[in-house]
Amino acid sequence: MAAVNNPYNQYKQTQISTASQGHLIVMLYDGMIKFLNIAIENMNPKSYDVVNTNILKTQDIISELMVSLNTEEGGQIAQNLLSLYVYFKKRLLEANIQKKAEILQEILKMITELRSAWAEIASKETKNDSYSHQKSSFTVEG
Repeated sequence: MAAVNNPYNQYKQTQISTASQGHLIVMLYDGMIKFLNIAIENMNPKSYDVVNTNILKTQDIISELMVSLNTEEGGQIAQNLLSLYVYFKKRLLEANIQKKAEILQEILKMITELRSAWAEIASKETKNDSYSHQKSSFTVEG
């Protein structure tokens, strides 16, 4: 049986393939926030399989962010982000082993703050792209 095209999946795929780098990073942070919230919500009813799955998804995103860092061109900012990502992975491992929602909440707070910073950067990136496009579409008549 042929796979049915899901309009939502098609929309998400288009959204991802047309997003700027800054917006892609924001989307990754959104995913981490979503997965951490699910893990936290399932800590109390002790649905540890759900907690584990969502912590692992968060760690996978962090790993992706780590390998995408360009520490040569990114300088100190890239080094600082790498250090944060290493810290996040360590704390997520501890949270998963110890089953402590407090650790997840600590990481969630930090990731939410970073997401806000990336969203601001992406917003400026979009404004600059829009301005450049508008500027290049004007012609000078002589």
